[in-house]
Amino acid sequence: MPGTTALDPLFHAADAPRFTDRHLATLAAGTLAAVRVPGFLDPAVCAAALAAVDRLPTADYDPARVPTPIVRFGPALNDYRTANGGLDGRYWHDAEAARAAWQRAGLRQDPIALSLARLGSAWGAAVTPATIAGRAVFGGTLREINAGALVHYDDINREFPTGAFDQEVIAQLAFNVWVAVPEGGGATTVWRHRWEPADEQARDAYGYRPEAVERFQSVSLTPQLGDGLLFNPANYHAVAPNRGGRRIAFAFFLGLTTTGQLVAWS
Repeated sequence: MPGTTALDPLFHAADAPRFTDRHLATLAAGTLAAVRVPGFLDPAVCAAALAAVDRLPTADYDPARVPTPIVRFGPALNDYRTANGGLDGRYWHDAEAARAAWQRAGLRQDPIALSLARLGSAWGAAVTPATIAGRAVFGGTLREINAGALVHYDDINREFPTGAFDQEVIAQLAFNVWVAVPEGGGATTVWRHRWEPADEQARDAYGYRPEAVERFQSVSLTPQLGDGLLFNPANYHAVAPNRGGRRIAFAFFLGLTTTGQLVAWS
């Protein structure tokens, strides 16, 4: 079972046989920490996706910005944010290049498409790409995180305070599905704490030092092959280093809009 510090009884991590609309709603509302569906993808789909990883043009982050090595495929909006809160025009070129590379990789069972379809079925309406001036953004990155990730949060409305999309997003969720897991370690921890100005005293590169969250309740989940995980990334979260093996996940964000739609992006 997921490890929990029992303070707020609503802030816990639930294992479930499938995602439901109730899970999505409570995560959006902030009254649940995380939902994990063991075996969300079966081993054959995971194996095919892992085989495709070597056919994708992956790269490391700039170590000056991301001090722990993280291998990535696919553009993330936040990496293209300009100083005035806009979007660097290079994003669209890189998004098209990533779509082309994904097609060339030739996955017969696309883990991103499968995940989006199942989450749409749970919500009761298809998940659609978020758009900017009518153009669909890229959704579905790959991240190989073996040395861990700093404590940080993701919040599209803080990252782009004048608005990122044509759609108005009122709550953001993060989805991960693992196609390779390490022999040990690699847990995702989510804290019952969201950014406040005083946290900037603990700023460290793209994230924060542990002191920013040390007083707060948390849940930790160690991934197993094929697990699907949803949580609200406005809560601080981090990844522990591996103990042998590779930790590879496909990931995207979901946004609940003012019209009740779910949109996706990376």
